[in-house]
Parts: sequence; structure tokens; C-alpha cells
Amino acid sequence: MRIYVKTYGCQMNENDSLYMMGILRECGHEIVDDLETADIALVNTCAVRKKAEEKFYGKLGEIQHIRKKKKMIIGVGGCLAEKERERLLSKGVDFVFGTRSYSRIGELVERALKGEKFTYFEDHIDEITSQTPRIISSHHAWVTIIYGCDRFCSYCIVPYTRGREKSRPMDDVLREVESLVERGVREITFLGQNVDAYGKDLGDGTSLARLLDISKDIEGLDRIWFLTSYPSDVTDELIDVVASSEKISKNFHLPVQAGSDRILERMRRRYTREEYLNLIDKIRSKVKDVSISTDIIVGFPGESEEDFKETIRLVEEVKFERVNLAIYSPREGTLAYKNYEDDVSHEEKVRRFQELLEIQKSINRRINESYRGKVVRIIVEARSKSSLMYGRDIRNKIIAFEGNENMVGKFADVKVNKITAGPLYGRLVWLEGSEDDEDKALRRSNSQAEG
Repeated sequence: MRIYVKTYGCQMNENDSLYMMGILRECGHEIVDDLETADIALVNTCAVRKKAEEKFYGKLGEIQHIRKKKKMIIGVGGCLAEKERERLLSKGVDFVFGTRSYSRIGELVERALKGEKFTYFEDHIDEITSQTPRIISSHHAWVTIIYGCDRFCSYCIVPYTRGREKSRPMDDVLREVESLVERGVREITFLGQNVDAYGKDLGDGTSLARLLDISKDIEGLDRIWFLTSYPSDVTDELIDVVASSEKISKNFHLPVQAGSDRILERMRRRYTREEYLNLIDKIRSKVKDVSISTDIIVGFPGESEEDFKETIRLVEEVKFERVNLAIYSPREGTLAYKNYEDDVSHEEKVRRFQELLEIQKSINRRINESYRGKVVRIIVEARSKSSLMYGRDIRNKIIAFEGNENMVGKFADVKVNKITAGPLYGRLVWLEGSEDDEDKALRRSNSQAEG
């Protein structure tokens, strides 16, 4: 069968889809990019924000329009599937499956092909292991190391759709990493809804810090990333390990969500403003040239103008390298939905969003000025919409330059000559494999930077 897979949501959803596609391909199915040619359409959904739901239902309408012209089976999985369950069957979906059922996708498709209409939800952890087939699309791969979340922030639906925290055994994670490296992967991102909680449920000394420390010694693995951290779970050991290796990214993504202690308490975040700022100071004191990024929600129920100003003051004090901004949207089933009135008007939410966005753009531009004239080492990722090639440095800064697809997956040195509030732009001065003597290439790069 020809199967089309569409994914919405976070990197974990993207990684789940790669596992599903690998399993389906091993079952003999063909993965296609064109929905019009598909026999089966699978949608992996997100329910974190209302906009993600709207995108899914728009896509579902498109799929159903095509099904009027040809026979097609529709399957829906992921976080929205956990939330909606049987209701999706009444909307024309043929089968619905949960966030812990991805490893069963081959069996579920076979049932659907026999004409069954059903839901399938597992209570135990999905049986994704180092032996599970998966698609590798480039030199980079996501590796999920912990499922679920135990934090139960008042605005968040994830603990209800993803379940409680469950870590994968570290030896199995390491086998997967080694297997990926053997297949040409050079960069790994360890994933978790709360990646810093990795290993706590195992009780055997496993931790994210230990995993990073062991992984950095795997030959052929050139860069290691990790997402997403919960501020109060970041340990001194983790900070020290990040500081110890040139392979581990010098970027901490630490969602703060708000700068007001009153709002942090209503959000059920497990830290105060002062504790968050102390953590930032500790990281910056130990990790040379580290970048800090964050997530912020504006317009949370009860957020006053003074609460919002507290968030602005925190952003201006920390000077984040990147801020992912979101407007609060009520999520049915969360504590905030049950307990708080959504009392900040949409117009006010948009105003606060735009004000904070402009402040962060100004901060970004000032930070980016420090890159002007520097030679930065990146791993080339892909071609951008503007037709330029781009990659990221060890601080997660995006740099674009003139190049071609043959460069993807290689180290490159780019001299930055153009600054924006977003990506940086530059000129290629060295490409891995273009010279036999890398030391000579580095000396040339440095001399060009000085000139």
C-alpha cells in the first residue's frame, strides 16, 4: 500500500513518525509524499495549542475531499487522538491510536485494510527500542530517551496525552545511537518532554548527564543536543558535563513561561523568578559562551499588566538568544481550563505578544552583532527557502551561505558578513574534505577572519 504520513507538533512527534514510517516500510508498504497517490493517509497530531488542532482539522478536510474521488483509509494518532478518541471516528476517521501505540502501526494498518473501524490505546510504554526500524532522512537524528511528563503545569495537556514519565534503559539508547552513527548520522538530539528527568524513574543511577558523558566518546558522533529542559531539574552534574566537551551543544533551552512569581505559581511551575535567574547565572559561569533560549506564554489567565512587565524585565535581564512566544489558549482537560477564567482579551494578548516580540528582536540583533566578521564552524543542514544553504554552530545559531546540496552533513567554516535579528549570513571559507590538511584549512580560516 502507498502510505502518506503528515506530522504536526514537536520534535517528538516528528521522531515518532520516523519510527512509524520505518515500521511500515519494513512491512512492505511504500511511503509517499503525494497525498493524491496514497491508499492510506496517517496524521500524527498535536494538541498543545488550539492552532495545532485547527491545522489538523483543515488537513482532515483536505484528505476527506480527496477520498470522495478515490478509496482511501484515514488513520489518526498522537496527542489529539488521545484527547478526542472515539469522537474522531464520528468525523470520518477509520482508526485512531494513541501516543504509546506507534510500535503497533503495522498491525493497526492491517486491521484497517480488513475493513475494521476502531480505536487503539495502550496504557504501557510504547515498545520503541534500538531495534525498531526507522527512517533516517539526513546526517541528524532524533532519539527519544524519556516519554511522558510528571510536571502537570496547569496550562499543559501533555501529561494527559503522553502519560507519566518513563525512561528508556540507557544501554538500549546507546545501542540506537551507535547504530545511527554506523548508518552515517553525525548529530544526535536526545528528546524528552522533560529531558532532564531522564533516568529518575529507573533508580539505577541513569541520568541525562551520564548519557551525554558516555555518548561524547562514541567515535563518529560529532555533535550532541538535548531538548527540552525543565529549569528546576537541571543538575550541577549536567552543567559540568556540557562544559566538559566540545561535542555537546552549548545551548540550554529553558522554558521560563513567565517572569512573574504570581503567574508562575498559577501555572504550577516549580521554581521562582529568582531561582530561574540563579540557574542562568550558574550555567553562564560554568559553560563558556553558552546560549540560553526559552518559551514564554503571554495572556495567561489573571496576567495583569504588571505581571507582563515582570516578564519583559526578565527577558531584558537574561538577554535570551531565542524566545518562542505563544499566546495562551485554553486546553480542555487542563487545570487552568477547569480553575481559571480566560480573562485576558484576545486583543490584549496580541498586543503583549507583539510588544515582547519587538523587544526580543532588538535583543537578537544586538547579540548577533558579536558574530560580525567571525568565522563560525557549522554542520551544513539543508537548503533554505531563499535557496541558500544553512547550518548551525555549537550555540544553535543559524548561519546561511551560498553553497550546494553536496555540502549537507559536512563541517564548514563560514565568515559572517551580514547580521539580522534572525539568521546570520556569511561566506564559505572552508569545507570538510576540500583540503587534505585540516589544520592548514583552519589556519586559513583564522587568517581570513583577522583580515
